[in-house]
Amino acid sequence: MSHSVTRALFDQVMVPNYAPAQFIPVRGEGSRVWDQDGREFVDFAGGIAVNSLGHCHPALVAALTEQAGKLWHVSNTLTNEPALKLAKYLTENTFAERVFFSNSGAEANEAAFKLVRKYASDHFGAEKHEIVSCKSSFHGRTLFTVSVGGQPKYTEGFAPVPGGIRHVEYNSIESLKAAISDKTCAVVVEPVQGEGGVLPASREFLEAARALCDAHNALLVFDEVQTGVGRSGSLYAYMEYSVTPDILTSAKSLGGGFPVGAMLTTEKVAKSFGVGTHGSTYGGNPLACAVAHKVLEIVNTPEVLAGVRAKSQRFVDGLNAINAKYGVFKEVRGLGLLLGGVLTDAYAGRAKDFMLAAERHQLMALVAGVNVVRFAPSLVIPDADIDEGLKRFEAAVAEVVGQTA
Repeated sequence: MSHSVTRALFDQVMVPNYAPAQFIPVRGEGSRVWDQDGREFVDFAGGIAVNSLGHCHPALVAALTEQAGKLWHVSNTLTNEPALKLAKYLTENTFAERVFFSNSGAEANEAAFKLVRKYASDHFGAEKHEIVSCKSSFHGRTLFTVSVGGQPKYTEGFAPVPGGIRHVEYNSIESLKAAISDKTCAVVVEPVQGEGGVLPASREFLEAARALCDAHNALLVFDEVQTGVGRSGSLYAYMEYSVTPDILTSAKSLGGGFPVGAMLTTEKVAKSFGVGTHGSTYGGNPLACAVAHKVLEIVNTPEVLAGVRAKSQRFVDGLNAINAKYGVFKEVRGLGLLLGGVLTDAYAGRAKDFMLAAERHQLMALVAGVNVVRFAPSLVIPDADIDEGLKRFEAAVAEVVGQTA
């Protein structure tokens, strides 16, 4: 079949910072996607943990369509009803008392990192400006967020980068103790490191971070861009750990596929962002907020959250059964429906081989670094699609193992 738009066009017209798959999706429904040639894929990638309710969920389509017939954009010289309704929902269902809206997780984190320095400057002076983050962390692709992120490869070629940032070993209380001081304005942590390998934090590490921040008058920031909005089995992962941050960032699943981000915080901390100190032209866009509000209404229910936990166990059991046959994983780890298979030494560095093999068997999967195959499907993926996807993944594993042998 010939197409007027092909994958080859990407190489002709797009900046080469991505290397997308060779097929082009054109239609999605639930956890199934069809390409230009009509091939059907099972989606275990979820747009990188974005499509929290799958593709084209009827309630989200209806919310977007309804809002599109009313009001698209008004700028932040005005407010709008969908933004206020979404902020009210978030403050009523989390620790937060104030919300700032953006378009993405990177922008939400950028706002958070600016806010912690502004708060420290307002209350303690300019010397209290250091941010402590974790090695292998990921917080976005702006210059500030890649600097706070603990992966040097993302700052190569972009120097000089913002200073005043220290990185510690994830899940190491001793490393954190050694780095934090009275110059620290904030500690930034992902409850589960996503891009860093789908590695959950220990409860002890997060509790220590909270206690050390309190002892040093520093703010605790949880980056829940990937773990938030039901993916952990709770509305936000901090609820799983019973450790409450001062600032939380959210995006990805929040919009169910529509671009939106949010920074949640307390009234006391929010005061440091007075009029004119920070902004976002599209932040709080009525279309995005209408969709996000509907996502939250659907996800934040006992049925869906309990379903995440049950589906997570089904995934883990299925992956472990595959691993019992082929021995490709050291472990399957993660939280809720953010899962990773850590490759054994025999397959070290070959996560992408498994992802590409999955693609050949019409399964969409992800990687988290070179040693972890990552899965972040819809939170409401049917059990039948989990089973079919795992069947296809087993075929992909068999292919890689066979090629290796």
